[in-house]
Amino acid sequence: MKIRKALSQDAPFLAQMILQSSRADKQISIFDVIFESKSDEETLANIEKLTTTTAKNYCHYSNFLIAEIDGECVGSLCSYEPRIATKETFLESLKEISCDANAEDFLEILDSCDFELNKRTLVFDFMEEIEGHMNVGILKALMQKSLLSARLKGYRIAQAMVEIGSLETLLYYKKLGFKEVKHKKCELYKEKFGRAGLILLAFEF
Repeated sequence: MKIRKALSQDAPFLAQMILQSSRADKQISIFDVIFESKSDEETLANIEKLTTTTAKNYCHYSNFLIAEIDGECVGSLCSYEPRIATKETFLESLKEISCDANAEDFLEILDSCDFELNKRTLVFDFMEEIEGHMNVGILKALMQKSLLSARLKGYRIAQAMVEIGSLETLLYYKKLGFKEVKHKKCELYKEKFGRAGLILLAFEF
């Protein structure tokens, strides 16, 4: 297995991982709400654009590590600094790709489930594997590599958010050493996605 930094040409694979992660066995994700796409192909095309904008939003390819086995991309992990990849940066990216029509909806959902993250933590997201490659240590390898870089930047705490009811994802994070810190129930989130809200997890290293 090889772990490497993502490149701009990895955008199609990253879009696939972002959509897979954000849907997490639901019918729709936050990206379906933002883009109001008519098909998965359209949603993926817009997420691809989002990973390569000038504004470095949290989906930007530069925040990702990719796992490869025999030259095939099999897993991803995004780690970003919330003080850099802010809500404002995300909105700038949406404007850049002319997809900001539903920005208010996005902000409303985000604000209703906001944990007010400590800006001195690193946030993990989109930790995913492709089907057929589950449980071969991919996520652990991605996380170890990411934590190594995080230590060099002076970080000591990594955080992640998982939907209440997303049991498989929660189990993955707990296996990697994350602990539950807070729960936040949110009516708007439940109304949009059928999940009661979010769980904040943390890992000290």
